[in-house]
Amino acid sequence: MESVFHGVPGKINIIDTHFHIWNLATQRLTWLDTVDSSLNRTFTMADYEEAYSHFAQNHPINFLGGIYVDADVTDPLLEDRLLYEITSPKLLATMNRTTISPYMRIPVTATGVRDPLHTNDSPRGRCLEPDFIQGLQILADRNLIFESCNRVAELDDLYIALRQVPQLKVVLNHLGNPGELTTEYMNSMRNLASLPNLYCKVSGFATAEKSYVQELLDFVTDTFSPRHVMYASNWPVVSLYSSFEEHLEILLDRFGSDEDFFWRNAQRVYGISFADR
Repeated sequence: MESVFHGVPGKINIIDTHFHIWNLATQRLTWLDTVDSSLNRTFTMADYEEAYSHFAQNHPINFLGGIYVDADVTDPLLEDRLLYEITSPKLLATMNRTTISPYMRIPVTATGVRDPLHTNDSPRGRCLEPDFIQGLQILADRNLIFESCNRVAELDDLYIALRQVPQLKVVLNHLGNPGELTTEYMNSMRNLASLPNLYCKVSGFATAEKSYVQELLDFVTDTFSPRHVMYASNWPVVSLYSSFEEHLEILLDRFGSDEDFFWRNAQRVYGISFADR
């Protein structure tokens, strides 16, 4: 049920549907060994909130909070505990790591789960395995969200899997991770957009080539219903291909004060209430 929250007059409310934090004093993230060294440090909830606070000094936004998405850590149980201990009201929901199956671990505080399908240790076609499909059915039965992060070549596999569990609420990460607007990618995304319970995060794209960004965003808005696309930052990983500020500025220029895109869709999808805020 949607709340009657309206926010701050004259400002654009924002719910960020995809951010990460980690503590390298206690957590191990092996993928950090292969990326830019600027990410090889601890990122806290306070750092995340400061990024929006700094941006808001020069832009009319009202940051409501964000959805934490698993950071591909080596110890998911420790991640569960560290998330549980966060008291910030800006943490609106968590998408914890699990391995999708009929007997998967689902943390009691999780709004949904992610099982990354885009990593090197995820074999091609895994989302079509019977155990995976059964796990998706359990998520649907419990009204939990499945966060899907995929390789472009396997978006059709995802479509085949999701058609078997049509009532499952699915959030596709980073526009399906395209590197370019190929015919294969666009056809796959059109198929996914036909699913009534699939939502898409507008994030994860490089911003250096402006013509590509324009074409990509044109395609997304032409393909998906306005109630099925959501803003996401991918902070702090966004620094690998853009900057937090440039990415958000591009989407503010494109979507303006579109409340559905910047917060209402996220509120509906993730079941966020602002009654006590």
